[in-house]
Amino acid sequence: MNANPDAFQEALEATLPILQSMTKNLRLKPKATRTILENLKASLPPSFEKPTETAGDRHKTPQPVIPVISGKDDGRLGKLEILKKSILTCTRCPHLVASRTQVVYGVGNPYAALLFVGEAPGEEEDLRGEPFIGKAGQLLTKIIGAMEYTREDIFIANILKCRPDMPEGESGNRKPKPAEMATCLPWLTQQIELIKPKVIVALGLTAVEGLLGEPCTMRDVRGKWLDYHGVPLMPTYHPAYLLRNQTLAEKRKVWEDMLLVLEKLGRPISAKQQGYFLEKA
Repeated sequence: MNANPDAFQEALEATLPILQSMTKNLRLKPKATRTILENLKASLPPSFEKPTETAGDRHKTPQPVIPVISGKDDGRLGKLEILKKSILTCTRCPHLVASRTQVVYGVGNPYAALLFVGEAPGEEEDLRGEPFIGKAGQLLTKIIGAMEYTREDIFIANILKCRPDMPEGESGNRKPKPAEMATCLPWLTQQIELIKPKVIVALGLTAVEGLLGEPCTMRDVRGKWLDYHGVPLMPTYHPAYLLRNQTLAEKRKVWEDMLLVLEKLGRPISAKQQGYFLEKA
């Protein structure tokens, strides 16, 4: 197979920024299979073959190894990177801009089939710039693990990208206001459009109302499939609710919702998973 060395170099140079974006900003680890590496080696023109090493070559600075991505980029990585820069510099809510430490963009796989949506960053998330890392986030990670996913497999985001400001002298976290959610929701909408999840899980009533744009009750919507612009939406309790209500019955409700999610995604469900949080005879 003949190849143009200049064209090949241009292809590598075009790939490198995408790889850097994935590893640094989207926290992915591109992998190359043996078949991909062998095909790449076979496509190299003679000028790219490794020359015979000489004594002088041993003292030269080693050249970096460029990883290879399997599959084709559909353009979403570059678009997500542009969107991320816009989100991180957003000033649409001056009062939140004045009080925030940093914007919490979201975290996970840009090709995720499953997307979790919370309401807003808390104090810890505001400091770290990552959603769901406090006690509620640790519980969410356990739920994700019980579903046989990792946080790197899915995507996690919030309705609000900034922590709601607190009145002077008060601590804790407050619920986002409807106007704040309406202002910030277009950012999440664009993320969803680019990530293209097959299922969205709304964690808590505020997240449900933020996505739907209308008031509702958790009693009416929890465990029932709703629709968000063509994407199946499953409302369930926020992990913080389970920290306050640690009964087996409440944990089972959330887990039954996750079983419905796994079923919708076509994931195998083991007998062990079916039996989580059931009363023992």
